[in-house]
Amino acid sequence: MSKLPAAADELEVKARVADPAAVRRALTQAGATLEFSGAMLDRRLDRGGRLKARDEVLRLRVYRPADGSPAYGVLGWKGPHSARRGYRHRAELEARVADPDATLAILEHAGFRVSLEIDRTVEIYRLPGVVLRLEWYPAMDVLLEVEGGPRAIERGIVATGLPRADFLPESLKHFTAEYEARTGKSARVARRR
Repeated sequence: MSKLPAAADELEVKARVADPAAVRRALTQAGATLEFSGAMLDRRLDRGGRLKARDEVLRLRVYRPADGSPAYGVLGWKGPHSARRGYRHRAELEARVADPDATLAILEHAGFRVSLEIDRTVEIYRLPGVVLRLEWYPAMDVLLEVEGGPRAIERGIVATGLPRADFLPESLKHFTAEYEARTGKSARVARRR
């Protein structure tokens, strides 16, 4: 058997966005390329809470393009999170899958169960070395995630036109709690079934 591929370092920050149209304009003016627009559905999987106990994530992310082209998926593993020089950090491995529904069925047959669902509409932009993702949830603030290396993240933040202080090395859980405390409403990050 061949050697396992090394996990990549994922560094990111997130910010709450009051005016997504202004961020979209700023990114376009900065030369960002729109790479994807549509639904992005995350299904976190676990087997009896074992991954959660180790602060690891197994996730199937399904991309459903707004233009109606075929959906595809990305199966990923993430190691324990940490803070690294002001950025949220995790080791990460990902593989693109052509049939996300079959992939989910295989994982469920192997004993994994969906432990968390996150459904959002996204616009994914790219600048050199950095990915910027605007995210609209069913009932929550619009968020912007910026992912890349430290220098590229900082250049990406400047391109958004938002203050640097708005960007935090926090998880979605932090932003849902902040939304609920500020508005008194329950956040909802998944569609109702």
